[in-house]
Amino acid sequence: MRQAIGLGAQARGRTRPNPMVGCVIVRAGKVIARGYHHQAGMAHAEVDALKKLDEGKAKGATVYVTLEPCNHVGRTGKCTDALIAAGVKKVVCGMSDPNPRVAGGGLKKLKKAGIEVESGVLEDECRSLNEAWVHWVTTGRPLVTLKAAVTLDGRLAARGGDSHWVSGEESRAEAHQMRHMSDAILVGAGTIRMDDPQLTTRIAYKQGRDPLRVILDGKLSMPARARALPALVVATREAKERDDLRAAGAEILYVPGLRGKVELDAMLDELGKRGVQSLLVEGGGQVHGQFVAAGLADKVVLFVAPKLVGAGGVPLIATDGPDRMAEAWRLERISTKRLGDDILVSGYVAKK
Repeated sequence: MRQAIGLGAQARGRTRPNPMVGCVIVRAGKVIARGYHHQAGMAHAEVDALKKLDEGKAKGATVYVTLEPCNHVGRTGKCTDALIAAGVKKVVCGMSDPNPRVAGGGLKKLKKAGIEVESGVLEDECRSLNEAWVHWVTTGRPLVTLKAAVTLDGRLAARGGDSHWVSGEESRAEAHQMRHMSDAILVGAGTIRMDDPQLTTRIAYKQGRDPLRVILDGKLSMPARARALPALVVATREAKERDDLRAAGAEILYVPGLRGKVELDAMLDELGKRGVQSLLVEGGGQVHGQFVAAGLADKVVLFVAPKLVGAGGVPLIATDGPDRMAEAWRLERISTKRLGDDILVSGYVAKK
């Protein structure tokens, strides 16, 4: 199963709206075929592996696949039908499919055909492989990851607003990998005015995939010359129309809000309807604070640099927090990684 997980991960960033899936076929204790879902519209992992075998060679084999085989027709056929036709003896899957269209139907069909089925093998690892997809399928919203480079004293920038560069070169390369793997990236209008970022993906050794650029601008105050345009600009319904933004390539999405603050729940619902499975929030401090305070941040990724800029620096969370430490927002399932002189810390926001 670990081989299958590794195979599925090779397609990271290319399978949306489908999940990443890997498959290994074993007979008489030997691996006879491997496959994975290369990208949306191409063969699913099971079929990709079966195609590498001559007819009849999969008969009596055991199939290891990271996700329950599909039993519905989309752009490709049913994987259950392909496995039954191949005459496999057993199917071991990492996790059942949370998609209501599948909902255990694939496993039931295999059992009905006389194929032995085992599920839940390395389930946590298989679920982690597709955490954004699982979140989107089950909630209708993208998985929200807050990402920032901060100093040791928790500052996004120095007192004058300068943030070039908080983190080192290795951290910045890792951050661009995260953009490559995300469906959308979000910043606030304040970040646009201060830094004028492009919000593109730059990877040295391959063509990076640019995520959908989303700008949170409740009052539509951003400049029309911003380098992040074209982008999806999210404003409140009370904001005045901006023809110059539209002319510069902005698609303006109006959602409910109050006094220039966008209702984040409504925005996430709209992004989910557009098929956005993963949203990378890059700030600034007000935006981070709004997501955390609303309980809408799912994951936090911080590149912590060995620098100090003092109380005048721009804080990671620029909104009011709890009065007592016992009420502090907590992270769980923490992981760390060394990147040059920086430390990458990531974790999931504990839901109260």
